[in-house]
Amino acid sequence: MNETRTNWKPSTVAIHAGRQHHGVNAEVALPISRTSNFTFPNTEEMKRWAEGKSKAYIYTRYGNPTLAVAEAKLAELEGGEAAIVTASGMAAISSTLLGHLSAGDEVIASTQLYGGTYRLMRDTFPRLGITVLRVPCSLEGIERLVTPRTRVLYVESPTNPVLRLVDLERAAEFARRHGLVAMVDNTFATPLLQKPLTLGFDVVLHSATKYLGGHSDIIAGAAVGSRERIAVVREMVIELGGSMDPQAAFLLDRGIKSLAVRVARHSENALAVARFLEKHPKVARVHYPGLKSHPDHALARRQMRGFGGMMAFDLKGGLAAARRFCDRVRVFLLAASLGGVESLVVLPAFSSHYNMSEEELKSAGVTPGTVRVSVGLEDADDLIADLRHALA
Repeated sequence: MNETRTNWKPSTVAIHAGRQHHGVNAEVALPISRTSNFTFPNTEEMKRWAEGKSKAYIYTRYGNPTLAVAEAKLAELEGGEAAIVTASGMAAISSTLLGHLSAGDEVIASTQLYGGTYRLMRDTFPRLGITVLRVPCSLEGIERLVTPRTRVLYVESPTNPVLRLVDLERAAEFARRHGLVAMVDNTFATPLLQKPLTLGFDVVLHSATKYLGGHSDIIAGAAVGSRERIAVVREMVIELGGSMDPQAAFLLDRGIKSLAVRVARHSENALAVARFLEKHPKVARVHYPGLKSHPDHALARRQMRGFGGMMAFDLKGGLAAARRFCDRVRVFLLAASLGGVESLVVLPAFSSHYNMSEEELKSAGVTPGTVRVSVGLEDADDLIADLRHALA
């Protein structure tokens, strides 16, 4: 089924990987295998499946042909041996972490994380007997955190919402030296701008709801890595029930086909918006790694192929000014999530980073006046005009 071409460029992989299009009556579009279960020719084949000797499908929670195409495509895009798609980004993150952690284990996690991941580690892991140790994105002091119980290093780069970067090569080398499983959330960068597996990471995670899907019409997640790592994650997804629906897999595959052209336009528009905001008198600071003023600009140039469509900025007037701005935009939409074709603004304190203390928000880089921006595919002049109006 998977026609792999090692010399294909990412744009071609995004369209053709995972499929064999050639032949009589071959479907150009991905068929949706809308079934909950599959038949066996006889009990012997069912016995072989139960013993792990058959690759037959039995039940869509365990696997499905439509899901398999999306998984093959993502594995090839990230440079991994295998992938699994899930019902949400948090299903991928929680299943990957819980597949590699047990009661009594420790995980070292970067301080700046997506709020859902942060709350999973803060609120749920202690009840499971898992200890979370925090390290800044700079990785300063990380050597002092390792103990014989440490099992996982978990980072996010660029971070949500203020786009700080982690030196992925350094993080992967640290994990390898201490025998840790290195995991990274690559949602903001996508495999078009950053391939952490090639830098030494073991598992790459995505909220596929975002750029991979790209059209704000699915909830999905993904994990990519070696066959052995993804087998562990798949077993946990099956046990916890976070499997993807075939319709979502079809939409995910369709979205990935245009990923390369979308990411290029997102990045182009975002740089134009960031440069405008950086010069605006009411803006205190712009968080975008494509700007020379960003503290991680040099690192971004070294480990990324572009700067992406995400940014944040801090307004001088604090929360009141941020709320006034968000209430006045017209081309931008006031909505949570990110990575779709439409441009969005949101207040992290009311969305991704809700239910966090002032100290936790400060550690995440969020001020009362922070606005997160997902720059879409509209005309850049229209986006800048809307920003100028909302800031007036």
